[in-house]
Amino acid sequence: MNILVVHNRYAYAGGEDEAFATEIELLRSHGHNVVTHVQDNKVIADVSRMSVVRRAFWSSEDYKAVRGLIRQHNIDVMSVHNFFPLISPAIFYAAAAEKVASIQTLHNYRLLCPGGTFLRDGKVCEECLGSALPWKAALHRCYRGSRVQSAVTAGMLSSHRLLGTWSHMVTRYLALTAFMRDKMIAGGLPAERIVVKPNSVEETGLGTGEGDDFLFVGRLSPEKGVDVLLRAWGKLRASGAAGVPRRLRIVGTGPKEIELRAAASGWPEVRFLGHLPGAAVREEIGNAAAVILPSIWYEGLSRVMTEAFSKGTPVIASDIGPIGAAVRPGDNGVLFRVGDDADLAEALARFPARGDALSQLRSGARADFDRQYASGVVYAQLMEIYAAAIAEVRGGS
Repeated sequence: MNILVVHNRYAYAGGEDEAFATEIELLRSHGHNVVTHVQDNKVIADVSRMSVVRRAFWSSEDYKAVRGLIRQHNIDVMSVHNFFPLISPAIFYAAAAEKVASIQTLHNYRLLCPGGTFLRDGKVCEECLGSALPWKAALHRCYRGSRVQSAVTAGMLSSHRLLGTWSHMVTRYLALTAFMRDKMIAGGLPAERIVVKPNSVEETGLGTGEGDDFLFVGRLSPEKGVDVLLRAWGKLRASGAAGVPRRLRIVGTGPKEIELRAAASGWPEVRFLGHLPGAAVREEIGNAAAVILPSIWYEGLSRVMTEAFSKGTPVIASDIGPIGAAVRPGDNGVLFRVGDDADLAEALARFPARGDALSQLRSGARADFDRQYASGVVYAQLMEIYAAAIAEVRGGS
């Protein structure tokens, strides 16, 4: 099969960028011919503001490029990860013009929420859910803290809703969880076009958990809740329960990095490791006693969680959205109340250092991975989705 994979990279590398790379590796490992079309947000500083606005609504450059690639490589299906802000929804029209099925993976809630996270001022916000014109996002500066950029994003979403882009031009949407599918349907996306398919992660064997460390991996941005984690850690230190012998290791970069480093200054057992390559991240996850997911938003499907499960590493997670549904206390991890640093501190203090309880959590985590997220399972789902989408477009239904 000839597959075109499209992605607009983020300025700060994150889970979507990893999912894009992993999908390509998975498809090529099964003998498919994969062609890519990529833009990178790092170039935005060198592009005029009006050009970025124009491209967010309709990028004629990417429309032409995608049509050219489809013709050149006889593409069967187009898989899209992120198209915002440089690539634009124009690519769906390019695929349709060439009678090629298009598959949009929903990594976040951008099609319904200009900020992409249903989060405002540290709390879940669904004011724009189902709104034909999500103008309140501009009022609240939901995208990058800018009223202008939020208005542009809201305008793009609204105009393509009115054009029928979301309801007619995308052949299939891949929701990472049932929770996400339900939200997308509530927001007006066509239920018959949305299927649930999780992302896969590279399988590199079980970890050992011998590091006895707690680990956070992710973007250092507000929705990830790292400030909640550090407040919890501070409470543990004050009680004398944290840091000895366990440590906290934080992998990732992002807009809150300076602030978070300052909050943990003087805590020698807390280490910020910055951005690490994939192999090093997986090694950290495999060595950790537990991975902490303190997110305060509706994660699409935490890639870090699935990588932890692949290593048999339990997860300590906030009880919100898909991660709250995926983590089962006593089986594959521990839950705490979202945003509640005191409850997280208690969960960290109670987490088993060894023994049968820890062994059960590790076994349960790996069993979940084998059942739901292993590459063979996900690949079979993806091929079934591709086949149905291709048949629908070629059959004219």
